[in-house]
Amino acid sequence: MTFKPNRILPIALVFLATLPSFLHAEPFAYVPNEGAGTVSVIDTATDKVVTEIPAGSKPRGLAVGVDSRWLYVSDQPNNRLQLVDLAARKPGAAVPLGESPEGVSISPDGRWVVAAVEGKNDIAVVDTRSNSLAFTIKVHGKNPEHAVFSPNGRLLFVSAEEGDAVDIIDFAARKQVAQVAVGARPRGIGFLPDSSRAYVATENANEVFVIDTEGFAIVARIKAGLRANGIAVHPNGKQVYVSNGGDGSVSVIDTATSQVVATIPVGQRPWNMALTPDGKKLYVANGRSNSVSVIDTANRVKLRDIAVGKLPWGVAIR
Repeated sequence: MTFKPNRILPIALVFLATLPSFLHAEPFAYVPNEGAGTVSVIDTATDKVVTEIPAGSKPRGLAVGVDSRWLYVSDQPNNRLQLVDLAARKPGAAVPLGESPEGVSISPDGRWVVAAVEGKNDIAVVDTRSNSLAFTIKVHGKNPEHAVFSPNGRLLFVSAEEGDAVDIIDFAARKQVAQVAVGARPRGIGFLPDSSRAYVATENANEVFVIDTEGFAIVARIKAGLRANGIAVHPNGKQVYVSNGGDGSVSVIDTATSQVVATIPVGQRPWNMALTPDGKKLYVANGRSNSVSVIDTANRVKLRDIAVGKLPWGVAIR
């Protein structure tokens, strides 16, 4: 019997070598620069900006699709959701949303992208299968800033920036089912991994409100820094991070005790943030420093600042 060399392995290696580089890399951090009309792309393995992608006139909220094919970015002055093709790293189609869209998030299953539309006081819902507007949900609070899914996908919490409240939507029912009064000017929202509690930063109250997601009751109020704004929750559920826009810092909250256990200096006007999937690094957009601060979450220290575009608004990492 004549031995024939196995040609499958070499062919497979050639195929892998020709795959796009973004499939091999560490997770990317995407940073919308509202003053530059671009999204900075940071390789989290090297903490280097690898490219800048045009993304409308004033990009703000953003979310990464579950397959990392599309980036969904709210283009505020153009009243639309700008799609960015992440393989080609260039803008794609746009979806009209209504006046002044802001915060954007994606459902855990990747089916729906939602955007808080300030001018209409509603939540625009885009179907990612067709990348088109599917429906809207009216909220009671004025000027919705962020709309964030609970990890189980059951609820959508919406911060009413000028209503001093959080609107709570039953997503399956497509309607608001509760409203919880919080401090003045609520902003960022984050959930524990088991969806049991939500953490809401209130900018003018300088507090974080903790809401039980079953009874919709406030179970704790935590003093944060000046102009508490963005929220990020560690994957282990043991720490919550809040950016303090007026102090140029990030506070670390111990979820077991509801106490601030560390404060880490960052850049000027820290805004919205995101953690790497392993929870080892936190990326903080510094609006007035035109930078992103990288925090080592285990040691609770800033590792470095990364220069990005003008007026970075937030960070998204898939």
